[in-house]
Amino acid sequence: MLAHLDDLLGTARVVQLPMRARFRGITLREAVLFEGPEGWTEFSPFVEYRDEEASAWLHAAIDFGWRAQPAPLRELIPVNATVPAVAAEAVAMILDRYPGARTAKVKVAEPGQTLADDIARVRAVRDRLGPEGRIRIDANALWNVDEAEHAIHALATFDLEYVEQPCATVEELAEIRARTRYMDIPIAADESVRKASDPLAVARAGAADLLVIKAQPLGGVHAALRIVAEAGLPVVVSSALDTSIGIAMGARLASAVPALDFDCGLGTVAMFEEDVAVEPIVPVDGAIRVERPEVSAAQLDRLSAPADRRDWWLDRVRRCYRLVERATAL
Repeated sequence: MLAHLDDLLGTARVVQLPMRARFRGITLREAVLFEGPEGWTEFSPFVEYRDEEASAWLHAAIDFGWRAQPAPLRELIPVNATVPAVAAEAVAMILDRYPGARTAKVKVAEPGQTLADDIARVRAVRDRLGPEGRIRIDANALWNVDEAEHAIHALATFDLEYVEQPCATVEELAEIRARTRYMDIPIAADESVRKASDPLAVARAGAADLLVIKAQPLGGVHAALRIVAEAGLPVVVSSALDTSIGIAMGARLASAVPALDFDCGLGTVAMFEEDVAVEPIVPVDGAIRVERPEVSAAQLDRLSAPADRRDWWLDRVRRCYRLVERATAL
């Protein structure tokens, strides 16, 4: 059963969370929170996403707030540190926010930066984690195949766990995977799963060694688990820069994945100056718990978005709801 639109709008709270450092070009993260019969849930597609893409995020919010979730297979989820495209000198400060993390995901290919900047950042992470630490890099589809091959070769010396979405298309991922196979560095697909009309295309094409899956963009925990089952590839469960409410959704997904061989990208609440939860879901000893956090009414009030932004988001909820309603009627 689809939750009624009035039930969504009646509990909706639009919030703005300040970030510690610029990430994906933003310093203020906006989200809509709803309270359903199963608890608080989140709708937070990035502002540039079209309604057709954002509607999957609303479906996920309804799924998590109005539907019982799969039974968890584990209570703790190991998580990676996330290192934005900061200067190498800032790496130690970033990693300090992820106590006990043995893995770091490092952003590379930032517009306006150079490969030398990426090398310096990854070197700083390796120096801090030591030889036992794991480093994965994420290019967010910003390299072409030649650029990706050159960069992966240059960064391979730091013993990479995998390279996430080095190129934009499934065809390019397949080519870069073939070109770099001799280096034995796995290729992971993110945008080619969560932004694709067919999230299984990358697996069918043999274009990736593992998939990065995110609960909100894939339509919720139940929908994401179906994709995991059909893809037949190892997965990393990651966040979409969510509040603790969205992280709880991602943690529930990670708890239900049959095999969880990689640390998950669910420690990103550490990137915010403030959060909506009484006790934010941040890493402790390199892991987060699978739980629904208690929401702070005082924090919701303090972090409330201005009226114009609230109106903008609620209009977006209405538009996306119509798309979800249409899709579920098919």
